[in-house]
Amino acid sequence: MKAIYVHLSDIHFGQEKDGGTDAANRDAKRQLIDDARAEVRKFGDKAAGIIVTGDIAYSGLEEEYAAAGEWLADLTDAIGCKRTDVQMIPGNHDVDRNEITNTLETVLFAFQAGGEYWLDRHLDHKEDCEKLYRRFEAYKGFALDYRCELDLNGAISKSGKLDLAEGRAIRFVRLNSALTCSKSGDEGKLILGARQRVLPEEDGVEIVVLSHHPLNWFQDSDAARGFLRGRARVFISGHEHFPRLDVTNVEEGRDLMMLAAGATAPDDFKDGFTYKYNILAFEWDEEQDDLAITLNPRTWDEGMARFKRDDEFMEGREERQILASPNFKKAPLPGARKDGDPRTVPELVEEPSSNAFDQAEDAKPQDEASVAIAGDDAVQPEVEPVEPLDPALAEPEPTQDIRELQIRFFQRLDDGRRRAAFVALGIIRNAKGRMDHAMERRLFRRAVRQGKAGEIERMVIAVENERMGEFA
Repeated sequence: MKAIYVHLSDIHFGQEKDGGTDAANRDAKRQLIDDARAEVRKFGDKAAGIIVTGDIAYSGLEEEYAAAGEWLADLTDAIGCKRTDVQMIPGNHDVDRNEITNTLETVLFAFQAGGEYWLDRHLDHKEDCEKLYRRFEAYKGFALDYRCELDLNGAISKSGKLDLAEGRAIRFVRLNSALTCSKSGDEGKLILGARQRVLPEEDGVEIVVLSHHPLNWFQDSDAARGFLRGRARVFISGHEHFPRLDVTNVEEGRDLMMLAAGATAPDDFKDGFTYKYNILAFEWDEEQDDLAITLNPRTWDEGMARFKRDDEFMEGREERQILASPNFKKAPLPGARKDGDPRTVPELVEEPSSNAFDQAEDAKPQDEASVAIAGDDAVQPEVEPVEPLDPALAEPEPTQDIRELQIRFFQRLDDGRRRAAFVALGIIRNAKGRMDHAMERRLFRRAVRQGKAGEIERMVIAVENERMGEFA
């Protein structure tokens, strides 16, 4: 089975500086949806999802993610996957620079000078760690709706397994390469840290590592490269806005693909930069028992004002790259496929430890203020973390309809309207106090459990209709 992904990077919602740039970017993004729909159909009927390697927003603001969410919904609909089937990581533009105070900027410079030792000390201190992650506040909530939770202690996050055949799967490992980004240029100064460098290994599973920054942006790039060469099969990055592809035979029976993406919406069109994206198809190569990736790079055709195949990028390379995959060979061979077996679109199988929807229910609210919840004692400023739910006692997995309703609720309604909605639904007694993204999603989950999904749907539709009237 082929798992087809539309790969985007550096979409930069909110970067437009004038009406002309805005018009051009909107047109290119509409053309991308049409192009992706047509190209995915050439591979198969439906895509498995979307990969975004950072810089979804331009300034890390909630309204930028709301715009991005609407466009991603149109794209997922066009390529036939679920609206939640998006793998994403943050980039430097997903940092809210308004949260970089003079004190925090000094701390970030201290990381650059003192290295990983100072980063680890900061991550191990609860309050310091929270201040560091406050720069990602809007991104955290956006990513959580897509089950791409951001680890809040400097470690990796990862997807469930995507089965390509019996006993042959890939897993996306998501890095936060922007963790130590400051306001200035940081090439060669960023730090991944050991918590993100140490990559998992599983028999029968090859990992695809997603990072916004290429390796040359890190102080600890040599250490990170060792783990990549020894444990990963693919490393996909963005940031530099110019695509590159390199496949290295690390040793006999082990290959590593390094794929750098072009920008979906670059902020500078000089020196050959233009609109770019990729279509990637992952599959198990039965003959060699390896991971195969077919690349279809897309670039903007200025002469026709539409996307075309990037022949310059692919010159001299095979579209289908077969990567020697030792982790596949550690597991028993898949059983022979019988004639007539259905070929379906592979789907990620989420595991309890990576279920962001359930994690949101158990997440601790930030200690900024209390929120009065109807039917409960007020949530206090300091709340001890809840013990993880026993998977055997956990609630049933939310339906896809509820997941998509969650996305629409948080992307269509601004902060004030969400608070008013929770009051109207009888979930909170008043709209005073500060609620973080995890708290809001706990309240949403509670409303759904109380049978109020229909009321939420009507609220969302009312806002959507109001917006349609504004643009009519």
